[in-house]
Amino acid sequence: MTSEATAAPTLASCPITPVVDIVFSRWTTPILWQLNTHGRQRFSDLRALVGGITPKVLTQRLRQLERDGLVSRTMYGEIPPRVEYEITDLGRSLAPVFASLVTWSTGHLTEVDTAREEYDHSDKPLP
Repeated sequence: MTSEATAAPTLASCPITPVVDIVFSRWTTPILWQLNTHGRQRFSDLRALVGGITPKVLTQRLRQLERDGLVSRTMYGEIPPRVEYEITDLGRSLAPVFASLVTWSTGHLTEVDTAREEYDHSDKPLP
């Protein structure tokens, strides 16, 4: 039996939670960023652009992004087979969100670094 205090939060408590879950996972944002910046990419080229991602994880993330409608996959019937990935219009609609985050980071990451240094040199316990 679930009590009200331990029940999962509803969407009304934070309406951006589903978006954060979809877009801001560890590798999703860099993949979308690179596809938006560089356009259609083959798997190996995208992997090089993202940097540090394993082929397995890139495949998983691309499949999820395709499922979510943010990325399209085109397979060409050539020998050897060629597959390309491209950001969709739905994925591209996130560009203003990313631009806002770039603006915020440019204006505030120094403040975050300063706050962290102050915290780390205080008597407060580390997280």
